[in-house]
Amino acid sequence: MNAGMSPLKCLIVDDELIATKIIANYAGKVDFLQVEAVCSSSVEAAGMLQNKEIDLMFLDINMPRLSGIEFLESLDKAPLTILTTAYSEYALEGFRLHVVDYLLKPFSFQRFFQAVQKANDLFRSRLLLQKNEEEKTTDIYIRQGDAFLRINWDEILFVEAMQNYLKLHLGGKVFVIRQTMASLEEMLPKDVFFRIHKSFLVNIARIDAVSGGRLFISGIELPISKLRKEELMNTVVFKKLVSK
Repeated sequence: MNAGMSPLKCLIVDDELIATKIIANYAGKVDFLQVEAVCSSSVEAAGMLQNKEIDLMFLDINMPRLSGIEFLESLDKAPLTILTTAYSEYALEGFRLHVVDYLLKPFSFQRFFQAVQKANDLFRSRLLLQKNEEEKTTDIYIRQGDAFLRINWDEILFVEAMQNYLKLHLGGKVFVIRQTMASLEEMLPKDVFFRIHKSFLVNIARIDAVSGGRLFISGIELPISKLRKEELMNTVVFKKLVSK
């Protein structure tokens, strides 16, 4: 962890004692994590979130009275969340709720570290974005290997989702980052970037043409989903349409 950076304050929510011990043990091996509290129910966790500043929550899904999914849906502002469960059928629910990752029990330390590294990258990027907004800058930092690379988000032409990765297209350069489209979309200014498809996020200022179900940026043709086309036309194209 870089000097001057505080560790992520973590909350573990699981009704199985052995599960909480495993997560706490794994977290103790990571220098950018600090376990603040452990709860055995969602109800207990709700009270904890009101009284403590939590950056990252490890949340079990199958718990009595109030499931992890129901608890997450009830929160107005949830911390970064990694779901933990023994049941793979809840994976889609997790992505719908924009969780950082989904750990299927039993998971190894390697898989755990992969998930928390993603959470740490996202948390640090949010801090940088907040600082940028306060300073009115257009810089964001992306992880490239062991380093963080600074780029100007206004140079991004479009973002392409590739399974667990994203490709940032900046003219002749392409950067690959391990992050979800939803989390990156949250980081970038909504008045500049528009989601035209589940796999594509575009810089509005870089759009050259819109024709039918297609959009063109720097000679590259991108698909527009039917659900997003109407909003694109109404909120972007028609607002900037000049009548002759």
